[in-house]
Amino acid sequence: MGIELLGFQTTIASPITLKGIGVHSGAEVEITFHPAEADAGIAFQRVLAGGRLSEFRAVSSQVGNTDLCTVFGLSPATSIATIEHVMAAIYALGLDNLLIEVHGAEMPIMDGSSEPFIDAIEQAGIRALAVKRRYIRILKPVRIESGASWSEFTPYDGMRFEVEIDFDCPLIGRQAWKGDMTPAVFKRELSRARTFGFMRDVERLWAAGFALGSSLENSVVISDDDTVVNVEGLRYADEFVRHKTLDAVGDLSLAGAPFLGCYRSYRGGHKMNANALKALLSAPTAYEVVETASQRQRARSRELVAVAAPGFAPWSA
Repeated sequence: MGIELLGFQTTIASPITLKGIGVHSGAEVEITFHPAEADAGIAFQRVLAGGRLSEFRAVSSQVGNTDLCTVFGLSPATSIATIEHVMAAIYALGLDNLLIEVHGAEMPIMDGSSEPFIDAIEQAGIRALAVKRRYIRILKPVRIESGASWSEFTPYDGMRFEVEIDFDCPLIGRQAWKGDMTPAVFKRELSRARTFGFMRDVERLWAAGFALGSSLENSVVISDDDTVVNVEGLRYADEFVRHKTLDAVGDLSLAGAPFLGCYRSYRGGHKMNANALKALLSAPTAYEVVETASQRQRARSRELVAVAAPGFAPWSA
């Protein structure tokens, strides 16, 4: 029968604010999630000096840099960085419409995972809206390659991720995570996986102005002798690939609508995720836009029908 999906759009029931530091800037950041109306999508507003606003829709066309994180915009003076952990939580919990007010240049890193954002959203509550939710259903494979790395979308009756990493580090090595994505699966298997880095890279990143807020409180740090520096150790035995999968969930949320299909990647990252999504959305015969034919709050994936929506391009600015 296919997996159960939301038939109608959602938003949060009430505003909620979080505070923390930016992992790259090291500066204090405050963000507030506000409810939004149906078809508003996910939008970010960075509050600048004098009350001016820098605004971005959470869609692939707004992505600038993807070297160390996913960034909206091109200018550091107005951009919003490190959006992937927030977006992973939003996407996994099935939120369609939000306004995120940002006081700072990036999202707060919190503990390096998506769990604090999951907790905040659930504290605020989720409210259904009286407008049908649309999905992007994959019809045929779309694949990109870069050296030994590759990513692809393939048809699948549900929303599935299959992510594999391969690091020249005995502690990590080759790890894989595979699973159908639901709120319960994300919360249980991915949400607590933290960002990670190598001690040997710290000085280089600091010199380049990155990772200024990174610490053992928000990152898994791997020492020069290939051991975990953090006293508490790992949250999952394969926390590294689980965090890479979490990143992929956040990066692919920028399709502008949930996708139905399987996303597979090998030695991927933010840039590969972004390029794979752009390749998919640039191939209009590779997908169709669908929604439920009924008025029920829940629907089976196989019950969704294609809709005539030539102007429906939520991934555009």
